[in-house]
Order: sequence, then structure tokens, then C-alpha cells
Amino acid sequence: MEIIDKDPTEILNYCSKYLARGDRFGQPAPMSNPALSTPSEAWRFPILESYARPQVLERLAPPSYELNAVTLVYWSLEAADVQVVGTFGKLYEPVPLAPVLFEGEPTGYFSLTVVLPIAVLYRYRFLVDGQQRLDPVNPQRTTLANGKEWSCFFTDFYPHPTVFEEWELRLIYRLAQQILPFQTAGASNFLKRFYSNLKPTEKHVTYVMDQTVGEVNYIDNALAREETHHLIDYRICLDQIDRVLRQRNPFVESWEVSRELILELYDEMAADNVSGWDKQKYNSPRYFLELLRRHVIIGAFCHPKYGGNYGAGGWAYLQERYRDDDGQTLYDWPAAIEPPTGRNEDYIG
Repeated sequence: MEIIDKDPTEILNYCSKYLARGDRFGQPAPMSNPALSTPSEAWRFPILESYARPQVLERLAPPSYELNAVTLVYWSLEAADVQVVGTFGKLYEPVPLAPVLFEGEPTGYFSLTVVLPIAVLYRYRFLVDGQQRLDPVNPQRTTLANGKEWSCFFTDFYPHPTVFEEWELRLIYRLAQQILPFQTAGASNFLKRFYSNLKPTEKHVTYVMDQTVGEVNYIDNALAREETHHLIDYRICLDQIDRVLRQRNPFVESWEVSRELILELYDEMAADNVSGWDKQKYNSPRYFLELLRRHVIIGAFCHPKYGGNYGAGGWAYLQERYRDDDGQTLYDWPAAIEPPTGRNEDYIG
């Protein structure tokens, strides 16, 4: 585990923006202002950033596809000693967090910045004056087989689901198939050729399910962090869609129904009137369809570090598909992205 120093002013500016609003660490909000009951965008913690070592920057070959700088933050005016144990280090060796000072004075914040490989999920717990505690800000949690709960986070390019069950993933994938432009024989053949030609170092992004460009994995990762407020929409609506499709064809799984049934469902959702839909549980199927479409399109064409667009397959499809009269591509995405996937040596993710 590599530890680096981070500018305390940068940490304080970040924490001031997202934590300095009334209750910061789980205490009851004041009755006079209940709106200040939670941190602003708590999913931003721990702080996750692209990382390129200084000597690598001098060679103009930033490896932002390989490493993240992750900053753990804890706040307490009473604690004298804050440490952390996690799977990014040795679980039997707690690592101390350093006080974050402002003009030489303590601020109540403690921090630790570590350099970690991409595409990995890590578990951790704080030790505050010797007492184990979960991260009171980070909403991501995982429960082990022994029933013990840990705080967790995943680094860029994480290729595995964290919030959905397998049946939910399969149903989302089935729904996404009719949204993306990869259903033609030509597009499907292109993606197969593209992924078969990926370099071994780029194949860590391949997910076990038969997805097109990782759009479902993006949705799952986003709902674990920045889009977590929409997780309840998916929970309710996937259950509704599963029930409706099973009513219409009780002989197969909901994600195995015919294309005609999926298109019929889409038309009814777009009209906000789905036969068999319980509007007391979720009033607008059209709203969920629009939400799903937004997530699917973003997931297929986002930067691969967000968990979708595996190996830049979505971008490669656009590069191949859209050309001028001379056969030159109109979508030269490698010019904007860092090595090894692109050729831009200034951008570091």
C-alpha cells in the first residue's frame, strides 16, 4: 500500500463543500432546521481521483487506467486517535489518519490518502480511540457471511455489480437491449470482433454476463454512488415489470419473453398506462422508462472508468459507424482519451 501526502487545503475545501452543513456525521438534525440532517452528496466519500506518478507525467505517459488516489476522511472534535483497517492493507495493522490542519490548528478532520489499483472493491472500518466504527458518511456498506458489516468503496473501471440481484441484472439487460443501437447483425458482429481483439491488459473490464457494452454494470455502479437516490425506483419498477411480463407469458422468465412483448410494454410505459401496473406503488411508468433510457445511453457511451462502455466499445462503434464521404471517421475519440486506450498524452482521466 502506497501512502501519499495530499494538500490539506484541498481536503478542507472538498469537505467544506460537501460536509459543512449542520449534521455531518449522523447526529440528529436540529428541530429548527431539519434540512441540514445529512451530508451533501455523501457518495463523494472516500474521495476518489485519477492518479499519475510525477515521474510518469514527465514521460507523458500517464497511467490513469491503472491507479486511483483514494482519500479517507473522518471528522471528530473529541477523538485523539483515528486509524483505519481495510483490505487495501493488512487487516491486522491499522493505518493512522493524520489530523488536517488549518494555519497550524486542528480542524477536527483526519485524513489518509492511499494509491490503489483500479477495478477493485475494498472494505474498511475506522478505529476511533480504539473503537471500531463504520464510515458515518460513505453510504456504501457490505455484509460478510459472518454477519459483520463493513464500509466499502470501489475504484474506477469496477466491472462487477454491487446492488442488484442476478434476476434484476438480467431483466435490466433485456430491457436495455431494445434501447441501444446494437441489435442489427452488423452492429452485433462489430462488437464481437472488437472485444475479441482487445489486448489482454484491457480485458479486465469483461463482465461475466453477456452484456453489450457494459451499460447494465454502469447502472449498478451508479446506483451504488451518485445515483443512489434512484435505487428505490429500480427496486419497485423492476418488481412491477417482472410481474407484468410473467402475467403476459407465464411460461418463461420475464427476461426471456419475446421482443414483441418488450416493445408492447415500452409503448404502454411511454403512454404512462401499463395494463396490470400498480400505480399505488409507483405512479408513473413513463418516468421510470425515461430514467432507464437515460442511464442506458450514458452507460453505453460514458468514459469506461465509470463501469460502462467496456474497452471503449461504444465509442469504437460510433467511430466505425459515422464517416465522411472520404471514409474518414467523424468520431475520433482516441484523440481525447489517455493511453493505453487512446492516444492523448495530456489527459490523465
